Amino acid sequence: MSKPLVTYLHDHLAGSKFAIQLLEMIRDEHADEPLGRFSIGLLAEIEEDRTVLQGIADRVGKGSVDLKEVVGWLAEKASELRMRRSSTGWFGTFEALEVLELGIQGRIALWRVLKLLSATDPRLLGVDYDALAERARDEQERVEVFRLEAARAAFVNASE
Repeated sequence: MSKPLVTYLHDHLAGSKFAIQLLEMIRDEHADEPLGRFSIGLLAEIEEDRTVLQGIADRVGKGSVDLKEVVGWLAEKASELRMRRSSTGWFGTFEALEVLELGIQGRIALWRVLKLLSATDPRLLGVDYDALAERARDEQERVEVFRLEAARAAFVNASE
């Protein structure tokens, strides 16, 4: 089970890195707005979760950099350019929040899987997966509020 689990954990670590960079971009693009202030708190929570996940990954095994990570990095850089508000208006912000919300859904799934596997893999013990999943569900709800506001600004207000 170790090789697939190592891959799974490192895929989620890469995703969390992307989420952190996305939130930094949102924070900077919306610095003096409620969304910018919100992103600061969410960024701290996601960084905490990434630290927990890194600890688990360190116990399970080291992953290697592969083509998937390189492609992911390139896609990340391309999407950052596309999602900047200065070039796309609110549509880029909407897309960034939607990607972020999808990533949070993936993190909820991650914590559920790790809780399940912890019953048979002692390397996964010592983590409150239920609390992590609950926090992620709360994050998802909070992001959804901003995602819908950005959708209104991107689609409704843009057509007026």
